[in-house]
Amino acid sequence: MPITSFETIKQNLITKLKGLDPRLRYHNVDHTLDVLRHAERIAREEKIHNERELYLLKIAALYHDAGFLRIYEGHEEESCDIFLEDARNFDLTESEQDLVRDLIMATRITNQPHTTLQKILRDADVDYLGRRDFDEISNRLKEELQQFGFITDENEWENRQLDFLKKHTYYTHSSKAMRGPLKQKNYLALV
Repeated sequence: MPITSFETIKQNLITKLKGLDPRLRYHNVDHTLDVLRHAERIAREEKIHNERELYLLKIAALYHDAGFLRIYEGHEEESCDIFLEDARNFDLTESEQDLVRDLIMATRITNQPHTTLQKILRDADVDYLGRRDFDEISNRLKEELQQFGFITDENEWENRQLDFLKKHTYYTHSSKAMRGPLKQKNYLALV
């Protein structure tokens, strides 16, 4: 019998994510749940009322970084693969599975989000940039990147952070309004 309960899907994936490499100080269960929470909030603020769209958005939020179970770079494709493996047990049409995959791929930093749902998930994925816990979360990301050898020193990290914040934009009206001003302050504090 196909799984339709979001809570069942969520619990099954959280159990899988407990197998993540402990060096993943940022891309972990806490991040996944944070993205889920903010995707739901942004969707409400963006007036997404279609229950099926919300359901699919929440599934994409859960799976968006599941690929870290297998690989670091290129994890988005692996996230899609893991989702599709699990989706055989979900009550989703092929077009709904495609939509979830498109949402997951919209979280890739080099990809441009086009639909409202893609913009919501993209903003939720980096919501912390415009929050008070920015320093704490960005330090976890720095530790993770150091552990995996993507940065070697503090200077490299600071340059990378500044460049990312300078180029970053929120896509939804609500994130621009709610997170944009503090994101700018967080950026200026690093300059």
